[in-house]
Amino acid sequence: MSGPQSPATVARPKSQAGLVLLALVVGVSVGALLTAYGTPAFRGSAGVFDVIGTLWINAIRMTVIPLVATLTIVAVAQSGDAKQLGRLGLSAVGVFCALLLASGAFAAVLAPISFRSLHLAPDVAARLRESLASATATTPAAMPTLAQRIVDMVPANPIKAAADGAILPVVVFALTLGFALTRIPSERRDTLLLVCRGISDALLILVQWVLALAPIGVFALAVGLGIKMGASSAGALLHYVVTLSAILFAFTLCLYPVATVFGHVSLARFASAALPAQAAAFSARSSLAALPAMITAVRDTLHRGPRASGVVLPLAVSTFRLNVPIAWVVGMLFLGQLYGVTFGAASLVSIVITATLLSFSVPGLPSASLFLLSPVLAQHGIPVEGVGILIALDAIPDMFKTLANVTAHLTSAVVLDRGTVA
Repeated sequence: MSGPQSPATVARPKSQAGLVLLALVVGVSVGALLTAYGTPAFRGSAGVFDVIGTLWINAIRMTVIPLVATLTIVAVAQSGDAKQLGRLGLSAVGVFCALLLASGAFAAVLAPISFRSLHLAPDVAARLRESLASATATTPAAMPTLAQRIVDMVPANPIKAAADGAILPVVVFALTLGFALTRIPSERRDTLLLVCRGISDALLILVQWVLALAPIGVFALAVGLGIKMGASSAGALLHYVVTLSAILFAFTLCLYPVATVFGHVSLARFASAALPAQAAAFSARSSLAALPAMITAVRDTLHRGPRASGVVLPLAVSTFRLNVPIAWVVGMLFLGQLYGVTFGAASLVSIVITATLLSFSVPGLPSASLFLLSPVLAQHGIPVEGVGILIALDAIPDMFKTLANVTAHLTSAVVLDRGTVA
């Protein structure tokens, strides 16, 4: 049973996508103008935009956990085939790894070309290292170990995991509950599934209401981004920021033909379906905040089956971080310029493979993948405080990282569910 659809619902994304994109561009422009020309009092009133944007993001986030849980339970219980779902999970991991390796290879080819034009005199590099090291002297929060991440996958209290916004434990609980429902008599199972379908359908209507306000929410968030970005930095720092952001954006564009060829969906339909989720992700810097919009796009615009929205998307948002190999390759090459360390082809291949493997253990924290980079830096003779330099410069690239992640999640969903598009 799919969510309620109407001609208005199906037709809306084209006009909605244009409004959301316009709101994003205008909002960033207004924020930059406020920073450059606004009076202090007027710039101070910009906090109103933060309030509006935060309210909109919170309205989206309040639907995420119950929506994911109910969709996953229904998708698994209706399938009733553990082997089929197991094959889907293995196929998903295969698609994730293929895209991760491709993104790393893409960065390994383009990033060295960009950094050839970056020449730092030794005294300039030394001053840059000192200034950035002093600016990032605060101790970062402790990262959970891989063993702790594995243990946390099985929640001792699924209600607490849901309250904490930990989506992977919720997905694990929903998967196991869905499998358990296949083992009870149909008359009792069908009653519970009817309740879950009713909840998920009602939540999807709520999501549509919230997404109808997307132009307002995205504009408010974009004004805040424009104020924080201002005119940005110059020189070597700007070179790194532009290089990383451009490579992330370029690979994001490469995902469109992947979805078209392997997902059997038209380019225009995929682009229109993806744009609302991409705008939410770019402005909020959160894949989780964009998940309801992704589910709506997959179900209502791309017309994919329940496994795509109820299994693949939650799994992708929980574990799939497409940006990690790109960020690691570009970050290592930039720090190599800063600290006088060169990287050959073998070193870049090693970085890409390591980033691919470790990307599945990256928690959903800002700049989390950069914390895991510390031992790799030490292995290549770069001081570990280089991580602080990359984190200090991560505000703008992080928007493009989230954009790439969300586009990859949608691409994976359509590739793994190649149903005929209406």
